[in-house]
Parts: sequence; structure tokens; C-alpha cells
Amino acid sequence: MPPKPGFRLGIYVFKEAEIVDYAAPHGVFSVARRLDPSLEAFLIAEAQRPVQTQAGFTVLPNYAFADRPEMDAFLIPGGFGTRQETYNPVLHRFIRELPERTLLTSVCTGSWIYGQMGLLDGLPATNRKEPDRLEASGMGQIPIDRLADIAPKAQISRARIVDAGRVITAGGIASGMEMGFYLLERAGYENDFIRDVARIMEYEAAYDLYRDDRLIAPPAA
Repeated sequence: MPPKPGFRLGIYVFKEAEIVDYAAPHGVFSVARRLDPSLEAFLIAEAQRPVQTQAGFTVLPNYAFADRPEMDAFLIPGGFGTRQETYNPVLHRFIRELPERTLLTSVCTGSWIYGQMGLLDGLPATNRKEPDRLEASGMGQIPIDRLADIAPKAQISRARIVDAGRVITAGGIASGMEMGFYLLERAGYENDFIRDVARIMEYEAAYDLYRDDRLIAPPAA
């Protein structure tokens, strides 16, 4: 399959989104653009105003929901803010109105949103497996276990990347790197191209290590 010209990745940003979750896939696309300038990644939010993500890091989105930018893939990062975004009706409506051709992707706890919406029912999906101190205590819950509670009809996987067709989830705070590389693959780029991107980023060894840590579900009958 030849690469899809002008593949566009829209990354959702919201209050208390995890920085690495959204910056890593954006960074992969940024480097890939050196080899193919037609690629594009951008930030999208409910409104086109500054968004304070985790640790006080503030970003300005390129688009608001009302702009309805064309996207080949929509990505939801994780972070503390997903605890509110999981029940955000404005976000849910925006996702449901996306064209069927738009891939729905997530990094880390971003998959909770798709789970809450019922979009993971009958599908494999993943989430972060390693807890922080609070999540590991009696007052918390490991994110992948919470996903199982939110989406009891989903098939929980511990793979780093889980491709269920239209919905692609990644597990782990830094798994946005692998999501970025995998979306290049879904866009039709050959492994040589993607490894070259990883080489430029001095991430080639990690790319080779994680490349097979994935679950690709067979197409629905």
C-alpha cells in the first residue's frame, strides 16, 4: 500500500493532559516531515485558547472543535485530566461526529474515553500497566484495571500497541512514541522509512525492541 499523501494527525489537548503522551507522537511526525513534508500533526481542543496541561505546561491549540479540521487520525492522550474527560459530553459528541474513515487512537489513559463511550465493546484495547504510588495504594487503581471496569465488554490486552481496526490504543506514558511510528505504518509508509525516522531521533534500538509488542486484531467478519 503506498503512503497516503498528506496524512493528518489531530491530537486532543485538555487540562492536565500528560505532556509526553501528546508530545511524543507529535514529535515523531515532526521528524518524519523532514522526509515527507506532506505529513502533518496538530493540536485540537474544545476552544482555541491556551490549555494548561500537566505540570503547568501551557499550549495553544491549532484548532477548536468547531473548526472541524480534516483528520486521518484523532489521538487522545492520557494524564490526570482524563478523569474528567472520560465523562465530557462535548468530547463524546465530537468523536461520534468524526467521519468513519478517521482512526480513533489513544495513548495511556486516553482509552478510558473510548471505553466509556462503548467504542471498545467486543474489541481488544490497552492502557498503562505500571501504577504510580497512589494508583498502587489502597486508595487507587492501576489504569489498565480501571479500563476493564469502564469497558467490561472490551478484551484487555497488555500489548504496547493494540490495533482493533478503526480504534488503536497504546499502553504506557511513553508509548506515544510507538503510536507515532505505528500511525506512519497505518498511513502506508514502509519499515525502512519509519526506521529512518527512528534513526534520526536516535530511537532506533527502542523502535526495534518495541515494534513487535503489538496486537493486531483480525478484520471483523
